[in-house]
Amino acid sequence: MAADARDLARWVEVHRLAVAGQQPLIARDAGARVCWVWLRTSRFAAVEAMATATLTLGPDARALYQRGWARSSTGRPWPALEDFQQALTMYQQAGDRGNEASTLTNIGHVYYRLGDRHRALDHYHRALPIQQEVGDRAGEATTLTNIGTVYDRLGDRQRALDHFHQALPTQRKIGDRAGEAATLTNIGSVYDRLGDRQRALDHYHQALPIQQEIGHRTGEATTLTNIGHAYDRLGDRQRALDHYHEALPIQRQVGDRAGEATTLNNIGGVYDGWGDLQRALDHFHQALPIQRQVGDRAGEATTLNNIGGVYDALGDRQRALDHYHQALPIRQEVGDRAGEAVTRYNIAIVHQAGGDLDQAIRELEHVVDLDRQVDHPDLEADTALLEQLRRQRTLPNT
Repeated sequence: MAADARDLARWVEVHRLAVAGQQPLIARDAGARVCWVWLRTSRFAAVEAMATATLTLGPDARALYQRGWARSSTGRPWPALEDFQQALTMYQQAGDRGNEASTLTNIGHVYYRLGDRHRALDHYHRALPIQQEVGDRAGEATTLTNIGTVYDRLGDRQRALDHFHQALPTQRKIGDRAGEAATLTNIGSVYDRLGDRQRALDHYHQALPIQQEIGHRTGEATTLTNIGHAYDRLGDRQRALDHYHEALPIQRQVGDRAGEATTLNNIGGVYDGWGDLQRALDHFHQALPIQRQVGDRAGEATTLNNIGGVYDALGDRQRALDHYHQALPIRQEVGDRAGEAVTRYNIAIVHQAGGDLDQAIRELEHVVDLDRQVDHPDLEADTALLEQLRRQRTLPNT
């Protein structure tokens, strides 16, 4: 380990001298070596600084790619896209098919983080045949995992699991520990959304020690957040909060702004569940500007929905509706049908409480239709409520 650290320090110094001496070939080689190591350990600010220094000596696809990765990981999607698009053009011009596919995958990931699921899928589906063509088994597995993640967010859980289970044996066979951990985490997330919390926790607890072992701090924080979410859904709010508070300083340390906002949102949810509505609002209002800043449209919609729920609990129906109606078009825009069903359900409940059964029924009709599309576990309960309100509407006024 000490020898590795000395080698890395030596390459950092080689890079510094090469930049100072205007030696682009040496700077690019040394910078790429160091940045790959730092990316694996979530040292994103250092990667951005080194790649930027390399680029002062002229365009370089690897430096652009690495800087794009660092910027994407620290919640700056638009600068990341600019870097990746420039790198993609250079790789295509050079006929470098492997790196072309890797860059397409990263562009897809940026669009996914922006909530543009369909553009993300388009880039992943462009990358996959190239990776198969060049025999990039690790890249192919990563792209299969990414495709599965999009299908999960689109509410197609079975197609998501199919892609994850295609990726996992390949990652284990080739020793891609980071990829294996990411896929295990994603499988856990699907089971969490399907309501199978114990199976979700089983997969998260397989992923976490791998991420800690390889020093993947961003992945570790994500998995801690997911474990917290599962415990929250199981009703163990204190254990949920403990995991969120483990994740938050890691996300702040590595500059994972989108992850930080998600965790703040989840902490707010715990306080909401405890009835501490003001503390819940405080955390939601910390999360919202970060999500808007980094372009996390899906996360923004979730937080707006949560703020609406707090105002509803406080008896401020109009402010609740205002926030739900801000969340709804975003959920439609990003294709989050399960999330749209949740927001429409919340709108229906507000209208029901206000005595507007016609509007409540119209919203619930949408909810039931969306539940069917995504095989939502609440389909039966939502259908029963819809039928109850229809019967209630036919009763004579007393």
